[in-house]
Amino acid sequence: MATPDERREQTFPKLTDEQLTRIASLGERRMLSRGQVLYAQGDSAIPFFVLLRGTLELVNPGEGGEARVVVLEPGEFTGETNMLSGRRSLVTARMLEDGEALAVPPSALRTLVDRDPELGEVLLRAFILRRVALIAGRFGDVVLVGSRHSADTLRLQEFLTRNGHPYASMDVDLDPGARAILERFSVRIEDVPILVCRGTRLLRNPSNSEVAGCLGLNANIDQAAVRDLVVVGAGPAGLAAAVYGASEGLDVLVLETNAPGGQAGSSSRIENYLGFPTGISGQDLAGRAYTQAQKFGASVAIARTVVGIDCTPRAHALRLDDGSAVRARSVVLACGARYRKLPLANLTRFEGAGVYYGATFVEAQRCEGEEVAVVGGGNSAGQAPVFLAGVARHVHVLVRSSGLADTMSRYLIRRIEEHPRITLRPFTELEALEGNGQLERVRWRCSQTGTAEDRELRHVFLMTGAEPNTGWLDGCVVLDEKGFVRTGPDLHPDDLAGAGWPLARHPLLLETSRPGLFAVGDVRSGNVKRVAAAVGEGSVCIQLVHRALRE
Repeated sequence: MATPDERREQTFPKLTDEQLTRIASLGERRMLSRGQVLYAQGDSAIPFFVLLRGTLELVNPGEGGEARVVVLEPGEFTGETNMLSGRRSLVTARMLEDGEALAVPPSALRTLVDRDPELGEVLLRAFILRRVALIAGRFGDVVLVGSRHSADTLRLQEFLTRNGHPYASMDVDLDPGARAILERFSVRIEDVPILVCRGTRLLRNPSNSEVAGCLGLNANIDQAAVRDLVVVGAGPAGLAAAVYGASEGLDVLVLETNAPGGQAGSSSRIENYLGFPTGISGQDLAGRAYTQAQKFGASVAIARTVVGIDCTPRAHALRLDDGSAVRARSVVLACGARYRKLPLANLTRFEGAGVYYGATFVEAQRCEGEEVAVVGGGNSAGQAPVFLAGVARHVHVLVRSSGLADTMSRYLIRRIEEHPRITLRPFTELEALEGNGQLERVRWRCSQTGTAEDRELRHVFLMTGAEPNTGWLDGCVVLDEKGFVRTGPDLHPDDLAGAGWPLARHPLLLETSRPGLFAVGDVRSGNVKRVAAAVGEGSVCIQLVHRALRE
């Protein structure tokens, strides 16, 4: 595994004798022989091994045979972030010589991380750095064979990337080896994208839920259990609620449709978030919060979509897209918002094939050396052109108003105005999309002059306004005129009377028109569109949840 020299000691630290003593009481000593496999790629619920004697190699099985990831020596230990989530192993662990190791059950490891701050910091840092190195080296158990002209290929790339799952990718248009993969599994080129799991199972254009099942991203949800708290959505607000709820002893389950991070997870760099003076990507911030929530014992289910809710008093029964249901004593709605779709002919046809709603590394790869357009004037729309200008030939920023001052942070405005490869086009609206399967040209029009301009341009990023993800609530809670959830002081007496509010008290600060059901982040009416505000609401909400649970 390629790691910077200065990080080698943090990525693969050698535990001290005193640290080994603290761990010893949690596990059992095992005598191991040369060639013995401690666990194989695809295994789950595997112990945490600390090597006491001998050497141990970790290898990544693949199409061309095994690739050595690293060799561990006495005092070093196995595992990465999968150890906390219980997901399947990406590597195989095999002894290179006779030796001895301490085997610690996963449950005991989580207790150790939670209760021993010093060791917890050492292990968590190592786990996170190892996952980053696995992604960088593409040491995974997945091969994605697709095409850069395929919207579903982009969808799968985003799903794997944003969930931090290492994978190797092959493009049938560029890589001759991709043809061999297709021939091996008797797949027609028209069937791409395909996903190969652990070299044995093949999925043809799978849904995100099918991918999650293949990779073992989720443990089975106990439908008979009644959780203290179910959080719908794993954006910054939802993850904050999960971290604070689990750390305070609540039984927490998070349900996320796509990947941790929400809309913020697609931000290339957030520079005004407190504590990160050099900035942090939305994906990195979400990944750390996700690991933190698991550290405290929260369960997170990926690619599980809530499609309905039982509105009978205090039932809090959530229906999922697979027909199952979960029950909870309290619920936090953190399901966020999505970018508004423009009323353009052919829009659906080009989504993922030239039209995008996020500007991450995955989309940027498709835009290298090309001309692109970003439509929108909010902070996300401001981060996108600055990021894309690093790879694109030129970036056009289209806004309907006279400028950006009313909707965007000043530091982003300054960078857009000063960048030589970015052109700001005020009073300009996108009018048409054209192409044969893939976007090839666009037309925009200046509302001041009425002049239309056709442009040979294959990539457009739409970041215009927000629509709340509240359609599944089925009238269960009071919404404002734009569909956002009203909470606390924003709920008027008529709202509560119409909703049948059963309590003598008024709803709490972030509570909806239904007791024990709260809303935070972008889905809430009157929300402040800042990551810090969403995190604040998610953390504050837990105190209100405790109060509601005591009633």
